This record gives sequence, structure tokens and C-alpha cells, in this order.
Amino acid sequence: MKNIRNFCIIAHIDHGKSTLADRLLDFTKSVTERERKEQLLDNMDLERERGITIKSHAIQMVYTYKGEDYVFNLIDTPGHVDFSYEVSRSIAACEGALLIVDAAQSIQAQTISNLYLALENDLEIIPVLNKVDLQSANPDEVTDDIVDLIGCKREDVIRASAKEGIGIEEILNAIVERVPAPKGDPDAPLRALVFDSVYNPFRGIETYFRVFDGSIKKGQNIKFVATDKNYSADEVGTLKLVQFPKKEIKAGDVGYLITGIKNAKDVKVGDTITDAENPTKNAVAGFEDVKPMVFAGIYPVETDEYEELRTAMEKLQLNDASLVFVPESSAALGFGFRCGFLGMLHLEIIQERLEREFDMTVITTVPNVSYNAFTLKDKDKPIIVSNPSDLPEPTYLDRVEEPFIKASIITKSDFVGSVMSLCIEKRGQITNQTYLTQDRVELSFDMPLAEIVFDFYDRLKTVSKGYASFDYSPIGMRKSKLVKVDVLLNGNTVDALSALLHVDNAYDIGKRICEKLKELIPRQQFDIPIQAAIGAKIIARETVKALRKDVTAKCYGGDISRKRKLLEKQKKGKKRMRQVGNVEIPQEAFMAVLKLND
Repeated sequence: MKNIRNFCIIAHIDHGKSTLADRLLDFTKSVTERERKEQLLDNMDLERERGITIKSHAIQMVYTYKGEDYVFNLIDTPGHVDFSYEVSRSIAACEGALLIVDAAQSIQAQTISNLYLALENDLEIIPVLNKVDLQSANPDEVTDDIVDLIGCKREDVIRASAKEGIGIEEILNAIVERVPAPKGDPDAPLRALVFDSVYNPFRGIETYFRVFDGSIKKGQNIKFVATDKNYSADEVGTLKLVQFPKKEIKAGDVGYLITGIKNAKDVKVGDTITDAENPTKNAVAGFEDVKPMVFAGIYPVETDEYEELRTAMEKLQLNDASLVFVPESSAALGFGFRCGFLGMLHLEIIQERLEREFDMTVITTVPNVSYNAFTLKDKDKPIIVSNPSDLPEPTYLDRVEEPFIKASIITKSDFVGSVMSLCIEKRGQITNQTYLTQDRVELSFDMPLAEIVFDFYDRLKTVSKGYASFDYSPIGMRKSKLVKVDVLLNGNTVDALSALLHVDNAYDIGKRICEKLKELIPRQQFDIPIQAAIGAKIIARETVKALRKDVTAKCYGGDISRKRKLLEKQKKGKKRMRQVGNVEIPQEAFMAVLKLND
């Protein structure tokens, strides 16, 4: 066990995490020339194109240091805030972390939040200053920032460039010297932490785990503590670029397990694996069920593709257990699903994967968060509202609570005013303001989650000219004055466009939705009234004017009454059309609410 080192890499998006992982694999000769490619651990095309890690990966390397072989287990972590629970489980499986900071961009919000996670788990932090070869790099200044942040010595910070291969050997040596070897009792009952799972269409779910105590052998009867189910370990092994089956994985090591489980819900990230006959008394702490934060309706464009969409969603769920969906129907869109996501990036990824992997074109309704509603009859028992149409009538409603988050924003001091006014506009309350350096400020806000679901991130980047970085964590539910705003087209409510909004913003947003829809809805042969309403009260109205045929074209001269007669005849026809007219709504209209500020 003394020659094993388990470590992860924590960094903000685009600070060079995947590239550094590639260089470590090259240097330890874990990959051959033939297998080598950029972002080797990112399997999806989507990850490569966007330059983000969506699914965490693990890989084993062997490094020779002073004549001794050391086994390195690199547990990669996703970079985005939506996947913070997965990051926390990956960190819990390690003893050390490489903290990567871009020498040009300095410390960002996610660097700090992931660093705090690592420090809570008592990880040994190795600071690495990446991209020192860039012309825009400020290595000395950023080194001072790192020293201030984690309280290390200047000489502890390793200067590197993952692209050019500078400093890679120093990093590997530091892992051997500074990261402690795993501790654990090889003779105790088996206790292992599940930090990831992947679906293999031929073999079922592959579970990735880290053994803390005891060992796991091929053919052993094992038990998952959270789900309380027993399985037989058909195959165990270590994770290199391909899987290496082994007879036994001992304490301190990382490996994979195949048990023939077919359903992703049966393997929960953060669960503890133990022996079925001789279970451990203390499971690994920190397990929780991942709760979706953002909800949206996903509907097929053609209603007869409903079953195909269900199959596609079920297949996606095998790979991604945090996706939750239930069938729902809408008067405007027919049959579809109400889906729960970890955040907006997760929603975008699912939508993109449906289109790429399953060739499904879908309509997504306006995302919203989950609220707790309390009725006058039952003031203590909340009704969970994840769809605006589930909200009880205002006459029965006692109060509504909405989820709040603690947002931490790091920006240059020049943009503090504009960032603050954006957050206050989004109903944020400032709780703290800290100057990290002379020109970098960390602002903390308490904000409703619903306000950041829309266009918050894009607007934050705009007001700060791309310099602000953003991170958040949930802080529970708070009472709020919310109303349901319905959109009526031609007098009919379009349930897919309904939204739950704060009273103060309802009139303004209702008016802007009507204006936006007026631009998007094509003109018909009749007038289309677009109205926003709270209950029975109309709060805004726009009208899409009718297209008119020039019925007077055939009148050459003569009395004016001839023209008037034709126009009156046309007017009567238009009236008759309005009573039965149906409106076609283009796909963009359903997402119009997200782009109200464009």
C-alpha cells in the first residue's frame, strides 16, 4: 500500500486539466503512440468540442521514482458547477489533489469551491501553475495569489505548461513525495466507495470504486449499502486505458467491478460496497441522492415519435443516472416528458445528445426550478411544484417557498458595480465582499435559483467583459411571493409557455414575453391577440395583425362605395375566421422567454 498514490486534478473550466492528464499519461508511458490523442480521457465528441469534462474518468499509471515503482490512480473530475456532487465523491476517494491555476487567468470561482471541498477531505494540495509559456502569463503575480489562497511557500508552486510538456517530471515527483500513501486495514471487512459508474451495452453497469478497508475478490458476494442489494462480483480489475481483470483489488487501490446490473438507478454514486456475509459497520460518509435542480418539458416535434423519445431517454439514463423524467401531456405540444436536470449545462448536454446520438429533434419548454407550495388546508405539508401548471389556485394557496443559492462571483474590481446591479436585478442580496488582490474581488450573494436558470450566466459574462467567474451552492428553501403567469394565444392558454414569476417582475416579464412572441409568431389571415394573464387578470397584450389580400385591386375607378362594399365583405369573412382560427407556434417561441434581453 505504501507505493500507491491516489490523486485528482481540480481546476476551473479551461485551465488545462485534460491536457495535463494527457501529459502525465505520456510521461509515464501509460499510452502507446498509437493510442495517443488530445483530451484522451474525454470520450464524448461533445466534451472535445466544448473543451469540458462532463463524465469523470479514472486511469492507473506506473511511475518509477528512485528505482521504485509507484502506482498512481488519477481520478479525473468534471469541471462544471452542475456536477459538484460527482466532484465531491471523486475527491473523497483521493489523498491528494493537483490544484491547477492558469497563469494568464489566475484563480477563478470554481478553483476556490473545489479547493474548499478538497481541504474539507484533508487532501494534500499540490499547487501547479499551468500555461507559463503564454505571452499573457503573469507567473509571479499568480504565484502570490496561490500562496495567499492556500498558505503554502512560493517554492511549493510548480510551474508547468501541459501543452509544451514543461514541469511534468516535477509534478510526478511531487505526487510521490507529498501525497500520503492510502491508509486502511487490509484485514477488516470490505469497505469501498463508488465514485462513478458507466453503462456498457454488453455487460451492464461498470462500477468504479476505491477500496478503503479489506479487499474485493472475483466471485465474492457483495452488497451495496444504500440500495441494500446483494450481487456477485463477476469481474474486478484495474483501470488502464483498457480494463485489466484481476483476482483481487486490495485496500488503498482503485478498480472497476462488473456485476451484470442492468439499471443505472441500482448503482448510486457515493454508495458503499461491502461484503454480503461480513458487512462493515461504518459506511463511507457523505452519500446523498442527487436531486435535480432544474426542470423542463421535452416533447417530440412529431407526436408519433413519443415512444422513440422514451427509448432514447431510457438509454441516456443508463449512462447518466442523474437524469430524471416522468411522462406529461400538454394541450399545445401533445405527449412528452417532464425532465429533471442538475443545471442548465446538463439540460443543454441532454438535448444535444438526443439530437446527435438518437437523431431526435425535440422541443424544450422554458426551464424552471422546483418549488414548495403550501395550501390553506395543509400549512405544514408541502406540495412539490416542478411544473407551473401544478401550482394550486391562488384562492387555496397559503405560501410558496423557492430554492435559494449562495453565489460566489470573482471579478476584476472595475466591474464590481455592473455585477452588483445585475445580481440585485435578479433579486440577489449581497452577503460579503472580499478583495483577493488589489484588482480581484470575490462577491457573495444569496439569490433565488430560478433567477440564474434563465440568462444570468450569459449576462454576467457580458457585463464583466468575460472576466467574471461564477460558482454556487444550494442553501435551502425560503418563502417568496410568486405568481403563475399564463400566456394566451387567440384566447387559448398555452400551458407550455406558463411560468412562475416573482410578483415584482411579473408585469415586466409578461409584457416582454408578449412583445417577443409578437416577433416570432407568423402572421395569419386573422388577427391574433397575445395576452399575459395572472389568474383572470390580463396584464399585457400585443396583437399580430392579419395578412390582408388586396380585394380592391380589381376596382378601376368608379364610385368609392364599390371599394367599400368589397372591404366590408372582407371584414365579415375575417370575423368568421377569427372564431375558428388555430395558431401555429414556431419552435423558437417556446424558448423565447430565455432570450428576453436579446
